Amino acid sequence: MKKKISIYVVLLVVICFLMLYRLDAYIMKPGSAYDVSKFVTVENNHTENKGSMSLMTVAMQQATPFSYLWAKTQKYQKLMDINQVRNPLEDEEEYNVRQLKLMSDSQFNAKYIAFQKAGLQTTIHFDGVFVLNVLDGGASDGLLKAGDEIIEVDGHKISNQQMLVDLLKPKELGDKATVRFIRNKNEQEVTITLKEIPRAEEKRAGLGISYAESKSIETNPKVTMKTEDIGGPSAGLMFTLEILDQLLKEDLTKGYAVAGTGEMLVDGSVGRIGGIDYKVIAADRDGMEIFFAPDDEISPELKAKHPELESNYATAVKTAKEIGTKMKIVPVKTVDDAINYLKQLQPK
Repeated sequence: MKKKISIYVVLLVVICFLMLYRLDAYIMKPGSAYDVSKFVTVENNHTENKGSMSLMTVAMQQATPFSYLWAKTQKYQKLMDINQVRNPLEDEEEYNVRQLKLMSDSQFNAKYIAFQKAGLQTTIHFDGVFVLNVLDGGASDGLLKAGDEIIEVDGHKISNQQMLVDLLKPKELGDKATVRFIRNKNEQEVTITLKEIPRAEEKRAGLGISYAESKSIETNPKVTMKTEDIGGPSAGLMFTLEILDQLLKEDLTKGYAVAGTGEMLVDGSVGRIGGIDYKVIAADRDGMEIFFAPDDEISPELKAKHPELESNYATAVKTAKEIGTKMKIVPVKTVDDAINYLKQLQPK
């Protein structure tokens, strides 16, 4: 009896290990289509649309031994090494913060471009320097964290990203910097003793952080975006189209279920994204009729280094043929390509 119980306990431990132990690998698979109007609201909008604009997601999960083995048997599940997903210097929390920052930047660009296309003015504010990650063993280790927004150094208000560099440049190892920052909407202050930046190519004193500019945009009418559960920049194009659709009196959807993906860049071009094949599969499964795919150009140098690399549009077309979808795949290099395509559509 005791022997049987021991065997059951061992089996239970093995099953728990296979199901729960996290490997240094991720699994990517098709996600879902989400109606963008559920996330974006323009004040006094024109939303009597017969169709819809949808953003596409991929599902990402950290692999367990069981899900890893299962993914190997599935055509539309991709195993990815942890370094293909996260930067080598960031932990999981910093990865999540970076994804949310990319989403925030994508929202900024979407508002800016949509209002430009609608002929409306916007006001841009510089908010500070956003901390992306803190280097282990660096000066800020344990003092600053990813997501902090630096607004002042040594009493000087930071008015642009270069100013942070200029204020720190004259300082040497062992010098101190008083940094004022915002964390969870609360202002805090800390004095940091500068150290040599870990793993830097040249030896110099610094805070030991990587960072990005933090800006906000003021619009009239006001745009409200609720995207707490979505990370990354790939919804930028569809955010832009949805905002513009709500600003204009005409119905850009013409009654169609419109989906797409692509980073919205500040010059109006549409940037390449990852996992487009899985987004095409998800869009087809969720009944989308039109799918905008970034028609990015692969440079000869990059093509020589990675011969298998192709544009998002080429991958989307190939995937659409594989699954036999009737969904129309539309190449877009700029937001204007998407707008012009929608404007020439005959209403359903």
